[in-house]
Amino acid sequence: MEEPHAKRVRLSSPLESEEKPQSNKRDTTDLYLDTIDRHMLDFDFEKVCSVSLSQINVYACLTCGKYYQGRGKSSHAYFHSMDKDHHVFINLQTLKVYVLPDGYEVDNASLNDIKYVLNPILTKAQVHQLDTTLKMSYDLNNKKYLPGFIGLNNVKANDYVNVVIQALAHIPSIRDYFILEDFEKKGSSQLVCRFSALIRKMWNPRAFKGQVSPHELLQEISNASQKKFKLTEQSNAIDFLSWFLNTLHKDLGGTRKKNSSIIYKKFQGDVKVESQDFGPAGAPTEKEALLLFDDAKEIKSTTSPFLFLALDLPQAPLYQDEKDKDIVPQVPLTTILAKFDGNKVQEVANQMRRYSITRLPQFLIFHIKRFNKNSWTSEKNPTIVNFPIKDLDVSNFVTDPNAEKVGTHYDLRANICHEGKPDAGKGTYKVHVRHSGTGQWYQIQDLIVEEIMPQMIFMSESYIQIWERKSNANA
Repeated sequence: MEEPHAKRVRLSSPLESEEKPQSNKRDTTDLYLDTIDRHMLDFDFEKVCSVSLSQINVYACLTCGKYYQGRGKSSHAYFHSMDKDHHVFINLQTLKVYVLPDGYEVDNASLNDIKYVLNPILTKAQVHQLDTTLKMSYDLNNKKYLPGFIGLNNVKANDYVNVVIQALAHIPSIRDYFILEDFEKKGSSQLVCRFSALIRKMWNPRAFKGQVSPHELLQEISNASQKKFKLTEQSNAIDFLSWFLNTLHKDLGGTRKKNSSIIYKKFQGDVKVESQDFGPAGAPTEKEALLLFDDAKEIKSTTSPFLFLALDLPQAPLYQDEKDKDIVPQVPLTTILAKFDGNKVQEVANQMRRYSITRLPQFLIFHIKRFNKNSWTSEKNPTIVNFPIKDLDVSNFVTDPNAEKVGTHYDLRANICHEGKPDAGKGTYKVHVRHSGTGQWYQIQDLIVEEIMPQMIFMSESYIQIWERKSNANA
């Protein structure tokens, strides 16, 4: 009689168990992942815990999108997982995903799109193609958007920041630098890191929505400027641009030397200022009355660097009859640029001065002075400036003998304009930017992005312009 078959049990040896150490990662390819709601995720806001307001060890709930601190048993994220039955959380710094309250890490390829939206990384090859391709992307709602040409949220009154960010994000060398450099690894300032992150999100081809909120950058701008520039109160766009460029330059390790940062390398030029004091009080001399330099008297000459050039508009007529009431005054850009021809004399601070450009930057920024504030009220000059979209020749305003070698012809890159009254909050800003690959111009006002014909751009009240120098081969 045969013995019944005994149940076979395989015992693992101690050595075998040592070779397969236990891991805190579980092979959970789909456990709880179906609870993730990508429509609820918005990583544009400042990464602080919604309960403690701490910025340390913050996680985002992938079910409801809210931010919570920690994942230990006494943490806010742990309590949220127990209270709301939400289980999947991502660390906003390390991009690691965990299931709570169990506490184990999830490594699943289906989460890669969320990690990419949280921290988009573009390769050099992708960046080099940004200006040559016109490939539309689709958001979660299957709506088309063009990477780079997307709206920025106006949280409350930050349109003056939005237009400056849009303008800088469409200057290729600036955009490429802030996309490709790893500023977190370099230990750069929060202002630099958040500006870089925003630029990458604006050019992200795999975004969940076709718009970006600049909330994180706005918070850091407020902190870095000691509340001078706020998201709740409109400021002057040129004041912000000046502060922002100089602060970026300093935070990138720039010094007073030219080319010490990419900001100075791309935007800084030199202007020669010649000045002569008026004579003693009394009747002015014939030349002083005509604002002419007297060659017999001392002429002081200095050369100063600049990031932008201020252009004065002719005064708008104070009184107009019925026929002229609807006529908007106009002036060619070359007329107001004549301030820098080295011959035109202006009266400034009890001196006569004349200006000429001695070194042209690659990107030339013009500030068209529209606003004037007196003791009683703010005033705005509505004069329209006529300018060519391409091939602006500035050779008549440059005294540098090497100017012709590097080129004196410029194409318009960005045009920031102001509509409405001059007082804060009573006017709005919008910007015109160009797609290099197609030459198509876009008008962007906060979240509104629309195509515009180039002939329509000069009809707006231009306030800040950024021009790009053409190489001599293209001039």
